[in-house]
Amino acid sequence: MGKPTGFLDYERKVSKDVGPKQRIKNFNEFHEHLSMEEQQLQGARCMDCGVPFCQSGMTIAGMTSGCPLHNLVPEWNDLVYTGNWEQAYYRLHKTNNFPEFTSRVCPALCEAACTCNITGEPVSTKENEYAIIENAYEKGYAAAKPPVTRTGKSVAVVGSGPSGLAVADQLNRRGHLVTVFERSDRIGGLLMYGIPNMKLEKNIIERKIKVMEEEGVSFVTNADIGKSVKAEKLLKEFDCVVLACGSSNPRDINAPGRDAKGIYFAVDFLTRNTKSLLDSDFKDKKYIDTKDKNVIIIGGGDTGNDCVGTAIRHGAKSVTQIEMMPKAPDKRAENNPWPEWPKICKTDYGQQEAIAVYGHDPRIYESTVKEFIKDKEGNLKGVKIVNLTWEKDESTGRMNMKEVAGSEKVLDAEIVLIAAGFLGSQKYVTDAFKVETDQRTNVKTAEGEFKTSVDNVFVTGDMYTGQSLVVKAIRQGRECARKVDESLMGYSNLYVQ
Repeated sequence: MGKPTGFLDYERKVSKDVGPKQRIKNFNEFHEHLSMEEQQLQGARCMDCGVPFCQSGMTIAGMTSGCPLHNLVPEWNDLVYTGNWEQAYYRLHKTNNFPEFTSRVCPALCEAACTCNITGEPVSTKENEYAIIENAYEKGYAAAKPPVTRTGKSVAVVGSGPSGLAVADQLNRRGHLVTVFERSDRIGGLLMYGIPNMKLEKNIIERKIKVMEEEGVSFVTNADIGKSVKAEKLLKEFDCVVLACGSSNPRDINAPGRDAKGIYFAVDFLTRNTKSLLDSDFKDKKYIDTKDKNVIIIGGGDTGNDCVGTAIRHGAKSVTQIEMMPKAPDKRAENNPWPEWPKICKTDYGQQEAIAVYGHDPRIYESTVKEFIKDKEGNLKGVKIVNLTWEKDESTGRMNMKEVAGSEKVLDAEIVLIAAGFLGSQKYVTDAFKVETDQRTNVKTAEGEFKTSVDNVFVTGDMYTGQSLVVKAIRQGRECARKVDESLMGYSNLYVQ
């Protein structure tokens, strides 16, 4: 695959980013991508390695190594190298319904597992994917292709995030009549309101939704199933229902002063920001404004980083990110060898911008919140934090947190954003459909299955497994679609791999 000596002949080259102080002036994507000719040379770096870990999607040491979609990475890298962009698109689209999303927001599990990592830099697979899909739209390869025949079977998909859209896309290809219900005012779920524009501009989602509509998928917005629309209505009108409502319950912080004014969940902060941007370019003032305010973000993951970048774009006076875990090493540790996912410190775009604006990394590691401090009117004015240390419990072997005595300090804060993850599906939805849930409130199914305890009701995505990656949600959507198809038709020819 690629050029046999390509990984020796060409150095890894990726898109340039607009400088931090320039890009924070707007909410646009900020990558300056390579030319087609330069990208073809990057395809040449894909070696005929024999065992392509990049597409394995295996679990190694409790972490995913390689692409969960099992994308045919070496094949389309080779097609990029030879300039066969049309065939590259068809090979990519065979396993991935939404490369326009994953090429922007996926953490590139494929690149982390690339064999070139052993002695050098991985193939720029994620940017090859971006080039393939954007060229496909430009040349018309990604245009709508409605199914030739219809089965007469109908399916309702509740939720329009990546997993729900994948279910809908697959079942529509099969010829079933699919209607997607979304409780929000726009289609996309997590993609639309959970991921800010600078990572995924919303016209990219709308472009794909338009293609799916032309192919026959119906979309209904402002339909909150279990509230404004009864579950019984869907069960009566459709042959099958797929629940794809995500893991929607944000994890809270239980500390004194939690009722202070100025504390928000990160998902609400990001949602209100994007909605105000799309509705009025912020003229309606319905977003949470961080201008000239001290902002503290609790949580060190992708969502926390998105909050950092968003707060800076609104002109925050300061931004601090609180992380419970120790700082990861800058390079792989000896006990974290390839092809395991590299547990190394990542300085993402938001942190890069904080360093450029404030002169230092916003993260404070091994710390947690002890108290939210209020003024006389109940407004947040500060946060008391304490340092943590991790100690091994000799009886269980587990690492436990312990506060460091005398390490408390108070940070100024008018706004706190809680980005501590999510705790499972929302109860009113699971109650409406009377499906069984597990202790984590995820919908319960038999192992390896997507069928719930209720006849003709299936589940997929974060509602099924808990909070995870977009690429895994797409994979689960594809697998769920196959199970639904088998239930409706007695067999399935839907490709999952």
